[in-house]
Amino acid sequence: MLKFRTYTSSLAVILLLLISSQAFGLHYRTTHRNVRYPKYSPKHKRHLRRVVWNPLFRGSHESMLRQNEEIDRLGLPRIADDMELERLEQQQALVPIDESKTLRVEGSLDPKNRYCRSWTRDFLNDFSADYYNRFHQQIQVNSAVRTVEQQHRLRRFNHNAAPESGDTASSHLAGTTVDISKHGMTRTQRKWVGQYLYGLNQLGLVEGAEERRQPVFHVMVGEDYSTWRSSRAVTQQVATN
Repeated sequence: MLKFRTYTSSLAVILLLLISSQAFGLHYRTTHRNVRYPKYSPKHKRHLRRVVWNPLFRGSHESMLRQNEEIDRLGLPRIADDMELERLEQQQALVPIDESKTLRVEGSLDPKNRYCRSWTRDFLNDFSADYYNRFHQQIQVNSAVRTVEQQHRLRRFNHNAAPESGDTASSHLAGTTVDISKHGMTRTQRKWVGQYLYGLNQLGLVEGAEERRQPVFHVMVGEDYSTWRSSRAVTQQVATN
């Protein structure tokens, strides 16, 4: 009887040790998965590089105000609806954005919205040519002119969209603005575009931003761009003669 009790006690101890070791092993693995890397470890630094956002061509509330001030200075209307949009297109106050070797338009963009001001198209033609010469790729226009009605509908599901009225209303409503897709661009290409637009911004020719929540460059072009473009062409011609 004593031997049986001794054997039973030993077996109970062994079982207890096994259960305890399994529990300890499970606890150890869980702790290992949740371990945090040191603040300045290489993995932490890689994470920081992913979340840092510091574009050269950045937007601001003041930039939105300047865009609307330029629209008011030019006396351009905020296009109310499709009827007014069609009238401006027929009068050629808005000109079509034509696809080419250097430029394409996002396929889902409605044909009636593939229009902009003439100086904005001048910018697109120059910019797409310069980009193509540098990278041998097209740029893509995702958005151009919009109406107040369209902007109102857009804001229902895109809370990042600018308002359809007020001092910071979307400059798309005047046909001066295009959104250029960043999709598929490398870091080098995005940096090049940012520097290109920043240079024009410093000359007072464009306003806008490299957007974060939407994968686009929002570019509003001033009417003075066409004058600057003509003078640059003359300068280049004189330099080659």
